[in-house]
Amino acid sequence: MLIEYPEYLVHRQWMSRALELAQATGEAGEVPVGAVIIDAAGNLLAEGENRKERDKDPTAHAEIIALRAAAKNLQNWHLNQCTLYVTLEPCPMCAGAIIHARVGLLVYGVDDTKTGAIRTVTNIPDSAASNHRLKVIGGVLESACRQQLQAWFATKRHKRN
Repeated sequence: MLIEYPEYLVHRQWMSRALELAQATGEAGEVPVGAVIIDAAGNLLAEGENRKERDKDPTAHAEIIALRAAAKNLQNWHLNQCTLYVTLEPCPMCAGAIIHARVGLLVYGVDDTKTGAIRTVTNIPDSAASNHRLKVIGGVLESACRQQLQAWFATKRHKRN
């Protein structure tokens, strides 16, 4: 019998919202990655989705968009009481931004075997370069996150051929 802990149910809820954002951004032609930031009380603070193509901005990753919006909403760049949910393990740029923002908890869906900078390819949070000890939970709704990305890339490859 699988026991669902209340904290895990909350993580699934917010990751589901991140998946919805990722779906919308995938339909807009971007790599489908969504991010959500909640505050210490569990309230939605910010959302982000990949916008690199639409904004012609190499830094417009879902995490960066969400971090900027959360800091603006809080009027403070210290996000140590916040939780960031993202469907794909953050890249080195995003991992650095998450650490510099002092995010309290990172929850991600699926490992990124090409550029994952939290646990998969490299481990920036636990490296000597990190001035913040980031708490991390990986694998929340992992299968759904993986399937969404794989389906999007399969469709993209099919359209090119």
